[in-house]
Amino acid sequence: MNAITPASAVRKVHVPLGERAYDILIGPGLIASAGGEIASRLKGRKAAIVTDEHVAPLYLDALKASLDAAGIVSAAVTMPAGEKTKSFEHLINVCDKVLEARVERNDYVIALGGGVIGDLSGFAAGIVRRGVRFVQIPTSLLAQVDSSVGGKTGINSRHGKNLVGVFHQPDLVLADTDVLNSLSEREFRAGYAEVAKYGLIDKPDFFAWLENNWQAVFAGGSARIEAIAVSCQAKADVVVADERENGQRALLNLGHTFGHALEAATGYDSSRLVHGEGVSIGMVLAHEFSARMNLASPDDARRVEAHLKAVGLPTRMAEIPGTLPPAEVLMDAIAQDKKVKGGKLTFILTRGIGQSFVADDVPASEVISFLKEKHP
Repeated sequence: MNAITPASAVRKVHVPLGERAYDILIGPGLIASAGGEIASRLKGRKAAIVTDEHVAPLYLDALKASLDAAGIVSAAVTMPAGEKTKSFEHLINVCDKVLEARVERNDYVIALGGGVIGDLSGFAAGIVRRGVRFVQIPTSLLAQVDSSVGGKTGINSRHGKNLVGVFHQPDLVLADTDVLNSLSEREFRAGYAEVAKYGLIDKPDFFAWLENNWQAVFAGGSARIEAIAVSCQAKADVVVADERENGQRALLNLGHTFGHALEAATGYDSSRLVHGEGVSIGMVLAHEFSARMNLASPDDARRVEAHLKAVGLPTRMAEIPGTLPPAEVLMDAIAQDKKVKGGKLTFILTRGIGQSFVADDVPASEVISFLKEKHP
């Protein structure tokens, strides 16, 4: 690690996946030291950088300068910003640009952006030349604590979110905490929903810590690095135990089944709802549905809602601008979700704060009744 980023300022989370093991580095200044970090770990000396039109003006030049200094030749492709970029059309464009850059199997695709860019470019890296190396440089809180870790890549279909993709693990994740200072409050809050999720899955002490320290996390510094590191370690532990989501990895989707349905219902219009906001509403709904099924106390749902509301996140469908389609349409999106097996609904439910579990064969009649009750 070079002098730009002192080792003492960086936290490392290791993801032990055998020959596909990789490190997640978390701390300030990591874009400036990216070239040295990549060159010290990977053999290739060519890179295709995938970014978007919001991130490129902020960080692309600094990343290219760092790569140049390390002897890495790079070409960049800048995509439109937003969820709608996760499409077949844009995937084809990225694949063409990666091939145009003469990226070979030992070279790499670098994702410089949020979850959309990470998902899209990771998918391209997984299929170009049947798989090239992949480096994640996530620039949103949501991407740093969730989508950049674990190897899930993909694009959206007219049938739903993330339904086309591959598992393709990164070779390195550089989570530069300085870049989070450029996020809007809304973007940071949306990412925070995924941080809270880890506490709600199986870390009640972490959720309690967040209740007491969320303002310090928002302010930055050591509390922010700690929250990101705990989140990444939590995700890494689950990924190592169940890399391809055959069982317990599904726990990471707490709140996502409802949340993805709401995103689809808004046409992935970020002016109405972004992913983390959908997850926030979805986590409240998951706790309320668990209480409805007599699995957990209504007090837990109220506690979850109170915390998410305190940080400024939406917690009710009624808070989504515009008109939502009927509950039956939301139910159709849920039935198309990736977590459906054999036509039976699978939800992540809970027995309390930090006591989430995978519930197979949830009665569709209960879900539709619940949605109608909660629909604004």
